[in-house]
Amino acid sequence: MAIATIAYTAAAGGMALALSTTWLALRNRTRFSKARETLKADLTAKDLMLRELDAATTAFDEAFLAVEGDTVRLVWGDDTLQQCAEALGIKAADGDIAPQVVRALGDTSAEAADGLKELISQGKWCRFEVFAETPKGLTGDGQQKNAGLTVIVEGKSSGATAWIRLAIAGARASLSSGPFAQMAEHLPAPCWICARDGRVVWANAAWLKAVEATNLEQAVQANLTLDRNVDGLVVEALEQRTRREGFRWLTVGGQRRAFQVIAEPLNEAYVCAYVLDVTEAEESREALKRHAKAHDETLDALEDAVAIFGAEKQLTFHNRAFEKLWDLEPAWLAERPTHGEWLDRLRQKRRLPETSDYSGFKTRESEFFGLTHTADDEMWSLPDGRSLRVVRQPHPLGGLLILFSDKTGELKLKAQFNALIQVQKSTLDQLNDAVSVYGSDGRLRLRNLAFDKFWNLQAEDITAVMDFADLAELCLPLVHDRGFWAELKARVTDTDPLARAPQLGEVKISDGRLAQWRTQPLPDGATLVAFSDITATRQLEKAIDARDEALNESVRLKRDFVANVSYELRTPLTTIVGYADLLQAQTNDNPKQKAFLDSIQSAAQELARSIDDVLDMAQIDAGEMSITRTDVRLLDIVAEVGTRLADTFKARGVHFDYSGVKETGVVRVDAKRLGQCLEHLLGNAIRNATSGGSVRLDARKDEDNLILEVAYTGRGIPYHVQAHIFDRYIGRERGGPGLGLALVKALVELHEGWITLESEPNEGASFKIHLPGQSRAGQSVPEMAPSEIASTVSPKASTEAKSSDADDGTVASVA
Repeated sequence: MAIATIAYTAAAGGMALALSTTWLALRNRTRFSKARETLKADLTAKDLMLRELDAATTAFDEAFLAVEGDTVRLVWGDDTLQQCAEALGIKAADGDIAPQVVRALGDTSAEAADGLKELISQGKWCRFEVFAETPKGLTGDGQQKNAGLTVIVEGKSSGATAWIRLAIAGARASLSSGPFAQMAEHLPAPCWICARDGRVVWANAAWLKAVEATNLEQAVQANLTLDRNVDGLVVEALEQRTRREGFRWLTVGGQRRAFQVIAEPLNEAYVCAYVLDVTEAEESREALKRHAKAHDETLDALEDAVAIFGAEKQLTFHNRAFEKLWDLEPAWLAERPTHGEWLDRLRQKRRLPETSDYSGFKTRESEFFGLTHTADDEMWSLPDGRSLRVVRQPHPLGGLLILFSDKTGELKLKAQFNALIQVQKSTLDQLNDAVSVYGSDGRLRLRNLAFDKFWNLQAEDITAVMDFADLAELCLPLVHDRGFWAELKARVTDTDPLARAPQLGEVKISDGRLAQWRTQPLPDGATLVAFSDITATRQLEKAIDARDEALNESVRLKRDFVANVSYELRTPLTTIVGYADLLQAQTNDNPKQKAFLDSIQSAAQELARSIDDVLDMAQIDAGEMSITRTDVRLLDIVAEVGTRLADTFKARGVHFDYSGVKETGVVRVDAKRLGQCLEHLLGNAIRNATSGGSVRLDARKDEDNLILEVAYTGRGIPYHVQAHIFDRYIGRERGGPGLGLALVKALVELHEGWITLESEPNEGASFKIHLPGQSRAGQSVPEMAPSEIASTVSPKASTEAKSSDADDGTVASVA
């Protein structure tokens, strides 16, 4: 390129650079001029704001302190700081007063000290108030003794600097002065103000009286409070900065009173607390609780089931009968189920009446909650057969009260009662007597068909509750005596228990009949009156009397005939016995004649005994026989009977065993008649015992009874004969009247005893005599030895006596 070109290019470049630099300089100058004007305007505005803030801070009593480490300096508010220092008792001549004011503020309370410490060391925000007494001259000569300043202290941190703002709320009177404080002084309820540390800074007269202090300084020094729990509630309200309420029973003036405690925070530093006396309300509430409890206990003691559902249809109360009636779990009921849930539970347990539309049933039951009056009673028939009466009524406190009464037993009794009435009426209708029942008011309650027939009355003539007097008018045609009917009515309507006694009488009826009337008081106060036609009865009685007289005459003739016949038989029998004895003595070793004579003597003795039995039975029938009980030794009676039967035992080859020596001893009986009984029983046993068999007589005492058992081995007594064995004139196999056992039965009954029989075919028989009245028998007669019994029973036979040492007595055995 040419040099000219290069020079031209360089000149052009330089010119462009100069122009660019000039334009840039002009542009920067313009921008800097605008920025200067903006800063100048901003400075003017800030200066104005600063002057306004200065004027504003000057208008308020405030001071700002900056704390950096241990250095405290005043930033603003020299006058306010000076005023606070003087109020806190710091003099200006004491040097820099800013640190002293901070220390004095921290010394006013623990709350202030903790707040300043946390602000300076940790940078935490704090705010509290300090009430400082004001010296005279600060607020004028007229300042009261308790005048002072309330200093609001607020602290915040910014970086490493802690800023403290002191603001004077104004020179004012103390808390105890002013219209509101004076009003609080006259409140009857204790009221007080506490600082953040719980210290009481003001209290009214009622509070001082409650804590028994003359002034606040004394209460603070003695640390007097209403109650520690109340103090805790106040501190809790201050810490949480929210209203707190509580209830306490306190002793004030020697009386136990109920108070509602209220703590209301005034600001971050103070809380106002006061109590309201609610003793009367609490006593009323407790009385209401006791009344409700007594009411619940009363309902709980009822046999009827009671349930109360509240306005929300939840179960609020039930008694024990309700649990038992529906068989519901107490834990489930304690959960307060709703009315619908209760119905569903009963349906699950099949406790509700059977219905095809359960939804409709449940809806109808829910509609009862809108009742304004008691609903009509309703009957529920449950699947288990119970019948319940259901009563529903609105509850005074809202909701529904339901009462269930189990009427199953009542309905059953009513049905049984109605059935019983019908049975009684049907029974009375079957009677021939004319029966009527009258109430204590004299009105007819019940009558049978025979009543209408007896008095010739028609059913339409008698009303259901006809009076006795009206009914008597209908009966006058048959019984004309009005006095009789008046007396009968008096017995029906008389309420005197002594006069209400059964009565009996007879009355003549005009148609010729003879009627017997009877009155019978009934337990329910009613009276039964019955009329019986005794005309035929009286006629029959006359016939029976005549026949009885004839029968007695025939019995007398029979007794006389038996006595005469017996007497007539004894004379030839005595002759036969006498000649037989004579021939027996004259017989010389002629066995055949001797056998004939023995047979004659035996038959004569048997006939004599039969005649004696007939005479005894006739005497018993005539009621002329009596027994005489004496203390006798039973062994003597047995020995005497054994002596008479010894030859018979020997002839039949029968063994005789007797036991019961020690058990018997002395007995209280008629010895002659008891011996007669034993002789007949032993004789019967000998006749029926097999040859070579045995006959046993056992005697023992069972408390007051003497038991004599006669048993033998042999053919026994057939079952069809046992029922009549003690009847008279039962024929024996060899002929003749069988009076022996019948006489035994009669003689035992004269002793007030009884006899029993036990027998099996081909196994023998056992007769037991039971004689009572043995507890009075004496013990003075000695017992007989077993050997004596054996020798007495069979003096000619070989005798073997053996005794046993067992406790059940000694046994004698004779062959």
